[in-house]
Formats: sequence, structure tokens, C-alpha cells
Amino acid sequence: MSIVMNMKKQLIISLLLLSVTGVFAQTNGQLDKYRRNSLGEAMVYHSEDTFGVQIFEAFESIPVSDKYDDHNVGLRVVANDSISGVKKKANGLIKAKYGKTLTPADIRKNAEALEGVLNQGEVAKFMVAKWFGWNMDSLEYMTPENATFNMRLIQDRGQYNASDLDVALASRTARGLAAISDAGEELLHNTFFLVNDITYVTAEEKAAVAKATMSVLGGVFDAVFGTNLGASTAKLAGDIADSFTGFTVKTHSYLYQLEWNDSIAAIFYDSYYTEEPNAEKIMAFLMDTSTFKMKYVAHEYEFDAKSTLKGKYDREELVKMVCTRSIDKNIAALGKAYEDFKVKVPVYEIVYNDHGKVLGYSAKIGLKEGMTDKSTFQVIQRITDPQTNKTKYRYVATLKPEKGKIWDNRYNAVLEQSEGSELTATLFKKVSGGEILPGMLIIEGKYKKAAEPKEAKAKDVKEKKEKGKKNAEEAQQEEALSEE
Repeated sequence: MSIVMNMKKQLIISLLLLSVTGVFAQTNGQLDKYRRNSLGEAMVYHSEDTFGVQIFEAFESIPVSDKYDDHNVGLRVVANDSISGVKKKANGLIKAKYGKTLTPADIRKNAEALEGVLNQGEVAKFMVAKWFGWNMDSLEYMTPENATFNMRLIQDRGQYNASDLDVALASRTARGLAAISDAGEELLHNTFFLVNDITYVTAEEKAAVAKATMSVLGGVFDAVFGTNLGASTAKLAGDIADSFTGFTVKTHSYLYQLEWNDSIAAIFYDSYYTEEPNAEKIMAFLMDTSTFKMKYVAHEYEFDAKSTLKGKYDREELVKMVCTRSIDKNIAALGKAYEDFKVKVPVYEIVYNDHGKVLGYSAKIGLKEGMTDKSTFQVIQRITDPQTNKTKYRYVATLKPEKGKIWDNRYNAVLEQSEGSELTATLFKKVSGGEILPGMLIIEGKYKKAAEPKEAKAKDVKEKKEKGKKNAEEAQQEEALSEE
């Protein structure tokens, strides 16, 4: 039995298929890997929308944000009219129409319905499978008899030593299992899926609303003052509607996170993981419908009523630009609101003047990530605890972007010749803290996982005391045993 048949059956719920991967950033002019969160994306397709097809075609061509690793597994579109259980008399999500705002209850209903679609399609299982070596473009050639798992993608994205992970899997030592657990916390736990519900609002529709409003107001004016102002007002509004061909979109983005913990990891490694052909384990993995799940964690809404792109782009490029920027705004907002989804980028370089004095620090982040000159960032250092072999984060310094030096890295900003689009990175100045080195990570706001210097010192003292106490107890036990 072909695995692709299994997956197609599970993902068929009115969905289309795609995928790919990427992992590099730059540090001081050199290519350097760093751990990004992983992200897959899909959109809700509204067949009833005039521009539904164009929005889908635009979405298909939009790559995953370069601040995340691409973790698409085939699910790229959910047909709105296939979603049931949200509304009483019809299928589909509660739709964001022009002039209507979704309530928190509406958002929760939509989010739960989409969570059901993802889990019914077993998206979480295939996100796990991709982590462990399954190529989503080659599934048709895989069967339970020839399918295997491997750690290569985890080694690559996590910068883990390949032999260490191999030994860890084989020996199951405490140190080795700590490395595997760290990979779960740092990589699989930080795997997300974003569903974008994009509905268009044409400038013509907005103008039509304005036309109706102005006509009513004009009629009232005529009735009171006995004039013919209403007719001329309606004509003016009609001219506006007839001449404007641009449009904007409303985007509701629903964020889901892969559920991964030590219990789930133990099931996967003990029952399913195999680097040698083992049809029994692969079939058991495919038949497991309860272990791997996506959970809803956050929502963001974006609507920019300003239609400023008229006449600059053809319809296809206009749709792509509007959709790309709308999704980017939501991703930026979700990163600020949800701790695990925060964007981390490395310090690209230290900028000096002609006399060797530090002017600031640059990083490949800008307006696309929602930055303003009032934003604050922490510089954090990723370290590996030599005792536990697990990742820790240490606070280093606080930065603010230099006014007038914020990179406009939004889609097509260069073509628009926007202010800051000529830059290649944002320049930051240090507000407080210690020495900053290229490769250290920048993250907006306060990162809860990064211990402040005083907190880190207190924690180290506490851990040393606990370790000393444990060693003393073990020594006493050994002495007691030797006396016996």
C-alpha cells in the first residue's frame, strides 16, 4: 500500500498540495545558520468571492517568511464551503465582510473549526514526519516496506552534532536523551501552522457604500433646503466608484502550534522511529490518529483601508502585493503577542566609524516585522549547558533602532522607492548591557526564556548547591553499600 494514498486520503478535505525548505541567515557578512521557528501556511478559499481564484493564485506564489523555516507539508488551501459546524444554516467560516467586525466568539468558533480540519487531515503527523526525513514531494514512491526516518533535518536546522544524536538514539544515555529532548523543545515544539482567511474589499464596494451614504445625505439636504445637491453628490460618488480599480483585503490569521512534549517524543522514538525498513513501525505510525495534534494558540486581524497602489501594478501583481503585506503584518503582530512565535535574527555586523568607534549594530530585520523607532529589542546569547546538554538563553544587552535607519524590507518596497528601502539592514544603538558580538540573537521586547544577569547568577548558585547536595547523598549511599 502506498503511503501517498494514505496521506491523500487524510488530507483530501477540500485541499491542494505543495512544499519546500530553507535555513540560512548572515552574520557579519558570512553565511551562518541559526535556529528559526518552523512554519507551514494555508489559506481559506472563498469560491463565492469574485477575486477568490486570484487571491489563491497570489497566495500560492508567496513564500514562507524568510524569518521562519519552511515546513509546509502539502496542505495549502481549505475550501470555505467544506467547513461545517460553525454556522447553523450553512457551511463556511463566519466571514469578515466590509463594515462587519468579527466578535471574539466568532473568532473562537472559526479557530476551533479550522483546528478540526487540521487534525482531521493529520497535519501534525506529517509535520513530525517531515522533521524526521520524509520528503513531501516523494511520497508517491514511499511504501511501509521502504519508508524510514532520519535525523538529518533536525541536525541541520538545530546545528546538532550528527554523531551525538546517533549515539543518543542508540544508547539512550541520560546525556544523549537530553540532547534529543532539547531538539524537541527547540525545534519540534516551535513548529507552527498559520491559516489565513483572506477576503477582499474592492475600492468600488467602498465607493458604492460612500455613494449610497452621500445620496441619502444629499436627499435629506434637498428636502430641507429645496436644492438639487443630492443628484450632483450621487454623480460625484458614482464617478469615484467607476474610476477606482484598486482593492484591499481583510486577513484573519489563525495560528496553530504542534503539540510536542516528552511523552509524545517517547511514543514516537519507542514505537515508530526506525532508520532501517520496518513496515510494522511505519504502518503503526500511519494508523496512529490520536498522538499528534495541532493546537490553536493565537489570532490576528489586519485591514488597511488605504488604497495607495492604483495604477502602479497590474491586477495580478497588485493582488499578490496586497496579500503578502497583509499576511506579513499579521505574522509580525503574532510574533509580538505570542512568546514562542517571536522572531529571532542574528546580529549581522558591528558598525564602526573611521576611527574604530562603534556606531551601532545591524540586523536583517525591518518594517516587514512591524518595527518602529519606538521598538526595543533584547540581544540574547544561545548557550548549551555542559551539565544537562540543553539549550539556555542569556540576556546580553538592550537595543533600539536608529531613527531614519530602519530598513523597509516589505514586499516591493524597492519598486515603490519607499524611505528606507535603499538600506540592506536596520542600524541599532545600544541602550544598555554588555558586549555584543556578531551571531548573537536579536528579539523584540523581553524574551522570557532569557535569564537576566542577576537571575542567571542566582540560578547557577542554586543549581550548584543542589548538585553538591546530590553528590553528597550519592557519596553517603556508596559508603553505606561498601560497609555492607
